[in-house]
Amino acid sequence: MQVQDYINAGKIAAEVRENARKKYHVGSTLLEICESIEKEIERKGGKCAFPVNASLNEIAAHYTAEPNDSTVIKENDLLKIDLGVQINGYIADTAVTVCYDPNYDYLVQAAEAALREAISIIHVGTKSSDVGKIIENTAKQMGGMPIANLSGHSLEQFTIHAGKSVPNIWSIGSFSFQSTEAYACEPFVTTPDGLGFVREGKTRNIFSLVTRKRAKDDDANKLVDFIWQKFNMLPFALRWLIPEWDEKTARTLLDKLVQNKIVRSYPILVEANNQRVAQAEHTFIPQENGVTVTTI
Repeated sequence: MQVQDYINAGKIAAEVRENARKKYHVGSTLLEICESIEKEIERKGGKCAFPVNASLNEIAAHYTAEPNDSTVIKENDLLKIDLGVQINGYIADTAVTVCYDPNYDYLVQAAEAALREAISIIHVGTKSSDVGKIIENTAKQMGGMPIANLSGHSLEQFTIHAGKSVPNIWSIGSFSFQSTEAYACEPFVTTPDGLGFVREGKTRNIFSLVTRKRAKDDDANKLVDFIWQKFNMLPFALRWLIPEWDEKTARTLLDKLVQNKIVRSYPILVEANNQRVAQAEHTFIPQENGVTVTTI
């Protein structure tokens, strides 16, 4: 594990996240927000580990801007900005929720507090179920409800979800955190009227390569080679394929690759009762006496 690459990626991610937190986004389009953050990551010397997620209101995760996305942020929107930075494939994953509606401040505060309390108990040997328990309890104490079927995750080189889940509720079965791995902790909190689960929506505009096996289509194979060279196995956006391909062609080729199970598509994740969701996230590496949070 290249600890310094994790730390360097985290420094960039933290700076970009805090700039996004401070900025007034009302009146901006989702496309402008995603592209400006992605360009800032590159200006600071990092690479995007995945497309910036700009998920509004009841959409908890996995929405990034479409190529000509004209969705405008309004004053009562709850905007989750989830960004990733990679250096040599080592990833910093972090998120902030921007809210201009006082009625939903408590959701933002609950997600941030749950993350803070979770991080405070982690060290080598801490059980993941204990982290889920403290996230759940903190969210509920602050008037929110944790999303049960979303979780944090272990990280590996060029792999965002590396097999271990960091739960947002108490759960049976767990693992113990190790100093040889990096992890992301990301509480998602919804209102008391929510179901506390997410369902898959119809929109799919984030993709990743599953395998480099060849398709029976030369143009599709050219796209696979392009994806591998540019993004490795990390997620990418449809808009990242333009202007190499026009939008219609890119969509057609991606559809073929998804059908052939060469590329995976990620559906947006929506709160099951269409209630608003807030998110907070840090990346960390456990230590014997505490934790190194790379994204502070």
